[in-house]
Amino acid sequence: MNEPAAATAAGTSGARFERAFLLLAGGDDVRLCKDIPDSACREQPGNFFRHLLAALGNKLADEIASARLVLPWLLAQLGAGGAAVGWLVPIREAGTLVPQLLVAAWLRRLALRKYAWAFGGLTQALAAAGMAVVALAGDGPVGVASVLGLLLLLALGRGFSSIATKDVMGKTIAKSRRGTLMGWSDSVASVLALVIGLTLPLLGERPERGLLAALLLLAAGGWLLNALCALTMREEPGATEGAVNAGAALLEGLQLLRADPAFVRFNLSRGLLLGSALSLPYLVVLAHEHSDADLAGLGVLIVASNLGVFLSSPFWGRWADRSSRHVMAAAGALAGLTTAVALASDALPATLAGSLWYYGALYGVLAAAHAGIQLGRKTWVVDLGGPKRALYVAMSNTLAGVLMLAAGALTGLIARFWGHHGALLLLTAMALAGAVSTLWLKDAE
Repeated sequence: MNEPAAATAAGTSGARFERAFLLLAGGDDVRLCKDIPDSACREQPGNFFRHLLAALGNKLADEIASARLVLPWLLAQLGAGGAAVGWLVPIREAGTLVPQLLVAAWLRRLALRKYAWAFGGLTQALAAAGMAVVALAGDGPVGVASVLGLLLLLALGRGFSSIATKDVMGKTIAKSRRGTLMGWSDSVASVLALVIGLTLPLLGERPERGLLAALLLLAAGGWLLNALCALTMREEPGATEGAVNAGAALLEGLQLLRADPAFVRFNLSRGLLLGSALSLPYLVVLAHEHSDADLAGLGVLIVASNLGVFLSSPFWGRWADRSSRHVMAAAGALAGLTTAVALASDALPATLAGSLWYYGALYGVLAAAHAGIQLGRKTWVVDLGGPKRALYVAMSNTLAGVLMLAAGALTGLIARFWGHHGALLLLTAMALAGAVSTLWLKDAE
């Protein structure tokens, strides 16, 4: 191909690429960038699709290796008791969130934060691969302890990726398109996970642990894809002169709380909305009791969860670009109402309340609500902007991790004395209170 023809082909390809970007991201101008530099704006269409593919790998892996769904099934196969299962979500969430001030202090030393993102993705991939080995060869207390230990490693890697991804997104994607990007990534990943859920009941009498190992290896591949996409990101070098040590980072984070009342209110609301995440395993337990613990039951929950996320995420994403606090309020109210319905199940006819499909439907709605809460609060904190974005994200996540441990311990204690209904009652109240409290926030600028 001669040079003019090559240039024409490249221009046509670039035009198609930009049209695809505008189709997904909305608007009529690729160069509409109010809060990122011109150099980053020129790379925005390509970076949008790199973010989308990376998020696709991450979301798919998160769904497959979920501490709220698949890992409880694995621990049950290994002979774990209720206490071990109850620690899955707190370990995953707190292990990710609590160290983030330390991670942020280290991250600010890097001019290019995509390398920290890639490191986190690779760590998660290795941890998931280790869980696959345990699924095949582990058993008893040693196997259970191995899964929990690998989950902690996975959570630490997730923490690196979480804070670095948000910082890189803030540097490469304009504010008006971040919520839409996250909404599309949630939706596409849910379609793939939906296919997996539909396939599980068709696999007949094959060994369950072998299939769980295969799912975990697929999750490892998703995180490896995430890491590779991070390395290809076109990121402009950022300032490093603000780097501090861990002690100074903690002090600076506390100063943020004293100086920014809106940030304090946001974190209080986020803490209350953690009820949506903690409610999900209790619905899994209820569904497990009505599924004969077979793969069809797991498949129904995967389908329900991802169908709910797939249908709701583009809606949440577009709404979050207009008002992220309203998304958090609506999704929190939906979560609270869903768990309230679960609490009232005993009053329903036995044919309905004892049906796996009934709990699958509740799980799907709750998963959709949780996705809205996550997307709304991520958009809010990324939209804060400025050179302290990484510190804001890290401080918020550290507080959320501490609150997750406290809420997990409290709900576990209540469940011990008053059963699942007592725990769900507390979590329902938390979600509804969180929904109301977000209405007092202002949209981040």
